[in-house]
Amino acid sequence: LGYQDKLIYTKDRLYPGEDLLGSFANNEKLTLKKLVFLMITTSDNTASLWCQELAGTGTTINTWLKQKGFLHTRLNSRTPGRADARDRYGWGQTTPREMAQLLIRIRNRKLVSPAADEEMARIMGRSYWDGEAISSVPPSVSTMSKQGAVNASRSEVVLVHAPHGDYVFCVITKNQKDQSWKHGNEGFSLLRDISRILWEHFEPQQPYLPASGNEQFR
Repeated sequence: LGYQDKLIYTKDRLYPGEDLLGSFANNEKLTLKKLVFLMITTSDNTASLWCQELAGTGTTINTWLKQKGFLHTRLNSRTPGRADARDRYGWGQTTPREMAQLLIRIRNRKLVSPAADEEMARIMGRSYWDGEAISSVPPSVSTMSKQGAVNASRSEVVLVHAPHGDYVFCVITKNQKDQSWKHGNEGFSLLRDISRILWEHFEPQQPYLPASGNEQFR
C-alpha cells in the first residue's frame, strides 16, 4: 500500500463521535496520506482505527514498539490478549518519558527512516488542537505535538523548536475530578501552565503572553 494510494471509506467503519471521517459519504475515496492526516492532526478516532488495521493490528504495532525499546507503550484496543489492560488503561497506554522519546527519535530521524520521520515531523507540526500547551508558545515558533483527552485524563506531548535549542515535554493527567470539556478545565489549564513555565525557563529573553481574547478561538 502506497502513501498516495486511494482507499474506500464505508460507513461501517464509523466510530461514534464527532470525527471528520464520519462525515464522508459512503464509498468515498481518500488517500492513505489524508487518512494519516486525520488521525494525527484532528485526532480522528475512525481514522485511527483504520490506520491501526492497515498497520497490521495492535499485535503487530506492539511487537514493533517492543523492538524499538518502548517497554511501556502498548495498544490495547482491538488487540487479542490486551482485554485486561484495556479495562484498566483504555485504548492504549504509555508514559510521558516514552512519548517524549518518540518525538526525539522522529526529530533526529532515528525512528523509522529519515524520509518517514521527516513526513511525521511535518504532520505533527500542524495540529488542529492548539488551545493548550501549544498556545503558550509563540505562533512564530514551530512545534511537533500530539494531544489526547478522555474524561479523566488530558495529555499532550510537544517538541518545541525554540530559538536557543529544541526542548521536549509531555504531560499526562490521571484520575481528574474535573471532567468538563471547557477551556478552563483543570487538566487543560495545567498543560498551558507547564508549557508557559518551560518557555519562560528556556527563552527568558523572549517573553510571550497570548493576546487578550485568544480564548474565543480555542
